[in-house]
Amino acid sequence: MTNLDKDAVITAFNDAYQKAHGKAPSIESKSGWYSIDGGKNVRLAQLQEMTESLNSAPDIAKKKTPKKDTKATAKPSEKKATTSKKSGFSVKDFWAEKLNAEAPGATLPR
Repeated sequence: MTNLDKDAVITAFNDAYQKAHGKAPSIESKSGWYSIDGGKNVRLAQLQEMTESLNSAPDIAKKKTPKKDTKATAKPSEKKATTSKKSGFSVKDFWAEKLNAEAPGATLPR
């Protein structure tokens, strides 16, 4: 197990991130875990790996497109568990057809 210099790794990550994204990252540190721009918490070794990948990757800032919020669009469709009177759509029937198409002869769950 290697001993990583925290300040050196964070400085290198800041430089690589700024070069790749065109802005400085927001790094929050808590009990050995680091959160980059409010994202997933990572350890110092993972920060070093991310630095290497950022240095080897081409400019992301030019290719970056805004992400759509998939959670906001997915939740309303999950709430439609019953048959809609207007469209005649039923989630139960949808899954029955899907299972039948993927594995003919499979039994439906209860």
